[in-house]
Amino acid sequence: MVTQQAQNNNEITDENKPLGFWTATAMVTGNMIGSGIFLLPASLAAFGGISVLGWVVSACGSICIALVFAGLARQVRGSGGPYLYTRTGFGDLPGFIVAWGYWVSIIATNAAIAIALVSYLSVFWSELANQPILSSTTTVFIVWLLLVVNVRGIRQAGRLQLATTILKIFPLLAIAMFGLFALNPDHFTPLNLSEQSNFGALTATAALTMWAFLGMESANIPAGEVRNAERNVSRAAIAGTLLAAAVYIPSTIAVIGLIAPEQLALSNAPFADAAETLWGQTGYQLIGIGAIVSCFGALNGWTLCSGQIPMAAANDGLFPKIFAERSRFGTPAKGLIISSLFVTVLVLMNATESLVDQFTFVILLATLAALLPYLICAMARIVISLRSQQPLSFIEKTIAVIAMLFAFWAIIGTGSETIIWGVLLLLAGVPVYVLIIKSKN
Repeated sequence: MVTQQAQNNNEITDENKPLGFWTATAMVTGNMIGSGIFLLPASLAAFGGISVLGWVVSACGSICIALVFAGLARQVRGSGGPYLYTRTGFGDLPGFIVAWGYWVSIIATNAAIAIALVSYLSVFWSELANQPILSSTTTVFIVWLLLVVNVRGIRQAGRLQLATTILKIFPLLAIAMFGLFALNPDHFTPLNLSEQSNFGALTATAALTMWAFLGMESANIPAGEVRNAERNVSRAAIAGTLLAAAVYIPSTIAVIGLIAPEQLALSNAPFADAAETLWGQTGYQLIGIGAIVSCFGALNGWTLCSGQIPMAAANDGLFPKIFAERSRFGTPAKGLIISSLFVTVLVLMNATESLVDQFTFVILLATLAALLPYLICAMARIVISLRSQQPLSFIEKTIAVIAMLFAFWAIIGTGSETIIWGVLLLLAGVPVYVLIIKSKN
């Protein structure tokens, strides 16, 4: 099944599309490797060595989800990612709800990454740590700087993403390669430091680490802009996820092995502290630079996605038409501006001291809002194959079922409070859908 969005994209010759395999892979890996990996070891310290198993489980589940998106890229052509696949499989209303929830998730993610970026900048610019107006102004400036990059064209945004992805991987690999030879085995015993059962601790750590894997579908979202999309998008989803897992797991093991659990739990920059243990103050500052580049690249990639998702829905008449309007650069400029305005509002809200404590909750909410589309897309993989009379192999069906079960399990791991707010957030989009449908009649 090919949507109107796919038909519009077919008008652009394949060789003129701005994104190739390596840029699409950088989009996936760059969106995943953001602020999360640099902060998660401290959050996981309370669980001890079992958190490594949480990383492994979430990596395996994420690879299954990536394989689902790889298959969907071959089944359905066009831009829109989770929204496009949900609408193709289940119709307009589910498609809208996924588009709405995913768009809000991206806005929350962008605000979180932008704030984290400025917090790392405070390592070099100390005034940012204690002057809220200065830090908020700097954060908003960065948000709108990357808006300009993305408005000027996907090709420019893709090149920036490729460069930042290469730069951000090297510091993490350095920690892994050198830290694994200097770790203290005692830091991994007992295996479970929490008061939860091993299964409960594994569930909690898998949900937390899943935040770092969000983005494996990033190449699917602008798929209409990718050369040889049926081949390159699927390959990018798998390659990007495998690359991220290969960076995450050994580097996290190294950090846990270098810093005692009680110290790690109090660390504001665990990777930088691990680098300081290995190489002194120079290492601390180099990892700080790596974290800044990492956040900058992730924010760039998610800014691109914040325009593509609502544009795809608007082209199908399920989002306001303004989101479908393209600039002279061929980008959904107005949609990007609207998204950045909401990101700016969230940034300014988080500038107040009373809301800073809600930062982790925003991250979990963004994770939940992404996990639900993952669950639905895994179901859509099977439904679309039945409708198109293109049966899946036993292995493909098994992968889809595992992806569904993992997504559902990870949703439970986000906690009851997050789930309640997530449901309310999705329901808030229903009146918007009703107004859009009425305007079409």
